[in-house]
Amino acid sequence: MYRQQPRYFEKLGARTEYFLENIFTRLGTFFATYPWLTLFGGASLVTLLGYGIVYVEITTDPVQLWAAPSSKSRIEREYFDSKFEPFFRMEQVIIKAVDLPYIVHNTSNGPIKFGPIFAKDFLAKVLDLQQQIQKIEANGTFLHNICYAPLKDDNTLVEASDCVIQSIWGYFQDDISRLDDNDVDNGFNVTYLDELYDCISNPYLCLASYGGPVDPAIALGGFLKHGEQLTGSTKYEQANALILSFLVRNHHDKGKLVQTLDWEKKFVEFMLNYIKYNKSKSMDIAFTSERSIEDELNRESQSDVMTVLVSYIIMFIYIAISLGHVQELKRSLIDSKITLGIGGVIIVLASVVSSIGIFGYIGVPATLIIVEVIPFLVLAVGVDNIFILVQTYQRDNRTANETTEKQVGRVLGRVGPSMLLTSVSESCCFFLGSLSDMPAVKAFALYAGVALLIDFLLQITCFVGLFTLDIKRKDENRLDICCFIKCKKSDNLPNNEGLLYKFFRSVYVPFLMKKFVRVVVMVFFFGCLCASIAFVPKIDIGLNQELAMPEDSFVLHYFKSLNAHLNIGPPVYFVLKGNIDYSNSVNQNLVCSGRYCNDDSVLTQIYLASRKSNLTYIARPASSWIDDYFDWALSSSCCKYNPTNGSFCPHQDTSCSTCEIQKNSLQRPNEHEFRKYLPFFLKDNPDDSCVKAGHAAYNGAVRYSYEQQKLNIDSSYFMAYHSILKSSRDYFEALESARKISANITQMLKFQLVSNGLPVDLAMQIEVFPYSVFYVFYEQYLTMWSDTLQSVGISILSIFIVTFILMGFDVHSALVVVITITMIVVNLGGLMYYWNISLNAVSLVNLVMAIGISVEFCSHLVHSFSLSKELNQIKRATDSLSQMGSSIFSGITLTKFAGILVLAFAKSQIFQVFYFRMYFGIVVIGATHGLIFLPVLLSYIGAPNSSRLESQSHENCDQETSLSRTT
Repeated sequence: MYRQQPRYFEKLGARTEYFLENIFTRLGTFFATYPWLTLFGGASLVTLLGYGIVYVEITTDPVQLWAAPSSKSRIEREYFDSKFEPFFRMEQVIIKAVDLPYIVHNTSNGPIKFGPIFAKDFLAKVLDLQQQIQKIEANGTFLHNICYAPLKDDNTLVEASDCVIQSIWGYFQDDISRLDDNDVDNGFNVTYLDELYDCISNPYLCLASYGGPVDPAIALGGFLKHGEQLTGSTKYEQANALILSFLVRNHHDKGKLVQTLDWEKKFVEFMLNYIKYNKSKSMDIAFTSERSIEDELNRESQSDVMTVLVSYIIMFIYIAISLGHVQELKRSLIDSKITLGIGGVIIVLASVVSSIGIFGYIGVPATLIIVEVIPFLVLAVGVDNIFILVQTYQRDNRTANETTEKQVGRVLGRVGPSMLLTSVSESCCFFLGSLSDMPAVKAFALYAGVALLIDFLLQITCFVGLFTLDIKRKDENRLDICCFIKCKKSDNLPNNEGLLYKFFRSVYVPFLMKKFVRVVVMVFFFGCLCASIAFVPKIDIGLNQELAMPEDSFVLHYFKSLNAHLNIGPPVYFVLKGNIDYSNSVNQNLVCSGRYCNDDSVLTQIYLASRKSNLTYIARPASSWIDDYFDWALSSSCCKYNPTNGSFCPHQDTSCSTCEIQKNSLQRPNEHEFRKYLPFFLKDNPDDSCVKAGHAAYNGAVRYSYEQQKLNIDSSYFMAYHSILKSSRDYFEALESARKISANITQMLKFQLVSNGLPVDLAMQIEVFPYSVFYVFYEQYLTMWSDTLQSVGISILSIFIVTFILMGFDVHSALVVVITITMIVVNLGGLMYYWNISLNAVSLVNLVMAIGISVEFCSHLVHSFSLSKELNQIKRATDSLSQMGSSIFSGITLTKFAGILVLAFAKSQIFQVFYFRMYFGIVVIGATHGLIFLPVLLSYIGAPNSSRLESQSHENCDQETSLSRTT
C-alpha cells in the first residue's frame, strides 16, 4: 500500500515535538532528583528578585495612569500649566432647597417668581455656613492663606475678603444687613430681591468683595429644565439650589500643596459633621474638595481588600483540597495534597512578587490594578498547569524498574510542551499589549507578562521538586502536612481515574459527540457569535464618575447633585500660542470680536459655536482680553500713570495723571500705545467706575515679555464655558468638538497671517488649542475603539505565532485556537453590552487578560488533539477531551468560580461591574467554548491524522537507534 511521505513542516513539527519532550523529560528528571537543592535555589532567586519591592512606587495620580506622556492632551496641559498657572483647585458645596415654596415678588414691572433658595432665612443659613468654612483652621492655615486671590500679587498679604468665592452673597459683599434693605417705588416694596434680580441680570453692577463679578450660572443651580440651554433670557432667579465655590491656588510642585491638602482634609471633616448635626430639613447639602475623589478611591480600594483576600483564600482552599486523589477514607490524610496545593499557591504568589520586584529595580511604577488583578490572572493560568501536571501523573502508571524521579520526568515531558505553549503564548500576548500608549495598560501588561514567565519557570523547577517530595511522602505512608508522622504500612493502590475524569470519559464526552448534539452546539455558538457581533458596536464608551465611588461616599452624593442642579459645564480655555504682533490692527481683527473685527476671527468663531451649544458643547462666548483692553483704553479715567517716572498707577489713585492714549482710525490704541499700556490694563483692578480693568480677569491670561524694549506676546487664552456635561460621552464629545473649532481657527490664522506677509515658518508656529481640566482624562475615549482593536488584535496575532511554532509548525491547530479565542472575546463583548459594562481602560485590561486566560481553555485541548493517535477527527476530539477536560474544568473553571462569587459582595461598584461581571463572563464564556464548542469544532475541522504522527514515530525511532549505537 502506498504511504504518503511526510512533508517538510510535518517533519519539522515532529522534530520540534520530540525535542521539547526530550528537554522537559531531562529537566523534570533532574529537578525531581535534587528537590531540596531546587527549592533552595528557587527560594533564593525569589528572595533576591522580591527585594526589589522596596523600590516600587505605586502610582495613584489619574493623569499618570491614564494619559500617555506623549498624548496631545497631556502635552497641552503641561504647556498651559507652564505658561499660565495650573488650573486652580476647587472646594464646592451644593445646597438645595427642600420642600420650600417659590416666592412671588410684586414689582412695578410686574410679578417676578423667585426660587425657594432666595428666602431670607435660607440665605442667612447659607452665609453662616460660608463664613464657618472661611474660619476652618488646619495647623494654623486658613482659607485666605491658600485661596486664589487674583487682585493680590505674590508675597502680598491676603485677607479673607480677597479670596475668590463664587457665591450669591458676593452681590451683597457678604453683608447680612443687606437683607433688610427696604424702599418704596410707585407703591411697591423694593427689597433685597430687587437688588438680587438686578445683580443677576448684570453681575458687573455688583462686584464681589474680591473685586470681580459673580457668575449666576456658576453660583446658582436648577434653573434650567431638561434639554434647555443657557440664553440671554435664562431665568436664573428661579433656581432651586445655591452653589458655593471656593477657589484655591494650585502648584506644579506638589511639595507646596502640603498646607492646602491639610486644609482640604479639615474642610471635609467639617462638612461631614455639619451635615450630620444640621437639624434643618429644608436643606440638602452635597460637597466635595479637590482631593476627595482620590481619597475616596483609595478608601474604596482599602475597603475591598478583605473581599479580595477572601476571594483568594477560597480559591487557595479549593486548590489545596481538590489536588488530592483520595481513594479510601482510611488513607485520606495520606492521599490528600494540601501541602502541595499550598506550595503551588505560594509559587504563584512568588512569581507575582518577583515580577513586582524586577520592575521595582528597573523603576517602572506599579498601579493598584496590578496589585489587585495580576495575582488573579497568574492564579488562573498557573493553577491549570499544576492540575494538568498532577492529574496526568495520577492517571499514569509507573513502568517496571522506573524510579519516581524518572516517572515525574516522563510525565513532565508529556505535559511540558503544552505548559510551555500556554505560558509563552500568554506572556507574548501581554508583552505586545505593553505597546499601548496608556501607562496603566502598559504597566499591567509588562508586570503580567514577566509574572507568567516566572510562574512557568517555578512550576517546572520548584513545583516539580515539591511534587516529587510529596510523592515520596505518600509512598512512605506519611501524613499530609504532618509529614513527620508515619502510618502503618498499607498497600498503595495503583493510580487510577478520578470521579470527574470518569464522568467526562463515560458520560459527558459520549453525549457531546453525538451527531445531533454537535449540530446543535455549532448552531447555538455561531448564533451567539452573530448576536454578539451586532451588539459589540453598541457598547458604551467611558467610565461613569458615579460608578467609581463607593455607595456610601459623600462624593457620590455630590456627583448626583452636580448632575441634577449644575447648569453650566467646566471652563474651557482657547489658547493662542505663537508670536503674533497684536499691536497691528490687521492682526487684531483676526482675533477680536467687536467693531471692525473679521467675520471669521478667533472670538467670532467661538461666539458662533456658542450659538449651537447643543452640538458644540460651548455654552457661552469667550471672554476677550483684547476687546476689554480696547474699551478700557477708550475710557477717559481708567488709565493712569505716575507723573514722576511714568510707571503704572491704579485708576483709584487721585494723585496720578490720566493717560493720553493716542488712537488710530479704528479708535484703538496705536501700535506704540498698545504695547505701552497693555501692562497697565493687566495690572488695573476693576471697580464700579472701571469694570473692564483687566487685573482680576486677565492678569494670568496674557504672557508677554520684552525683547529689545519691545513688548512681545507669545501666548494668551480666551476663556469660555462648556455646556453642562453629565455622561462620559458628553465629556469626550465636548473635547472633540473644541478641537474641531480650534483646528478651524488655526487654519484661518495661518492662512491670513501668511497673506498679510508673515513668513511661512513663523505662521506654522501659530496654533490654537483648547484646554480644560478634564481633557487629559477623557482623551483616551476618542481612540478607545482603535486602541481596543489594536491591543486585542496584537494579542491574538502573538498567540497564533507562538502556537504555530510550539505546536510543531501546525498552522491548522494554530487557526483553531485563534478562532476559538476570537469567539470568546467577541461573545464577552456581547456580554458587556447586555450587562451594561462600558468600554474603558479597566475593561480593556480585562479584555487583554481574557485573551490570556482563554489560551488555557484552548491550547491544552488542541495540543492533546494534535498528539492523539486515534484515526479520525471525532475519535481524536473524544480522546483529547477525555484526557484534558476534567483538568481544565477542575483546574481553572471551578477555581475561578469559587473566588469570583465573593467579588459580587464587594462594596465598590467598580469591583462589582468590572471585576465580578467581567471575570464571571470570562470564566463562563471561556469554559463553555473550551469544553463544549472547541471539541465539537475539532471533530469537524481538526487537523487530519496525516503522516505527521508517523513522521514523529520515525524520528523517535531514529533518535533512539542513534542513542543506542552511541551507548
